[in-house]
Amino acid sequence: MSGWGKLAARVRVTSGFLVAALYVVYSRPSRTTLAVGLPVALAGMLLRGWACGHLAKNRKLAATGPFAYTRNPLYAGTLTVAAGFALAGWNAWLAALFVVYFLAVYLPVIGEEESHLRTLFPEYSQYAERVPRLVPRLTPAYRGGRFRWELWRRNREYRAGLGFLAGAVLLVVKLWTTPGAR
Repeated sequence: MSGWGKLAARVRVTSGFLVAALYVVYSRPSRTTLAVGLPVALAGMLLRGWACGHLAKNRKLAATGPFAYTRNPLYAGTLTVAAGFALAGWNAWLAALFVVYFLAVYLPVIGEEESHLRTLFPEYSQYAERVPRLVPRLTPAYRGGRFRWELWRRNREYRAGLGFLAGAVLLVVKLWTTPGAR
């Protein structure tokens, strides 16, 4: 792993909590922004969940389900969740912070993970030629595979779901407890 990519991988979760704390303090939700942003964030969560049901980490190359459209559906889903929460929180500098954070932390992590996968799976290079890194294809590069709940549980995607629910509840509470916010 390169220096920055390795550090980004290590601090990704912890630094994400700092970004989330800033978001909670500085977001300015309204009924309209929640109605627009939360469905976008939910779509990102559904993409993440779908991906986790196809991902047997470090045991088999994931190339089915959402992995047939993009090599990084978990990160695409995370980016979609962040975009949805940025819309729901309606603060331009927080949205800019999300973009900078994704570029500075997640893109190097994606590169490091792809290097790891190239080492682990000889067929990864051929897969990478057919499937784009982040922006999805319109048609799947591979067919087959099925969603497996045991993989979803093993990948602990329920944690992300709980985080999504906590964030949505916090926004609703903030909306109802901030004078003039509704």
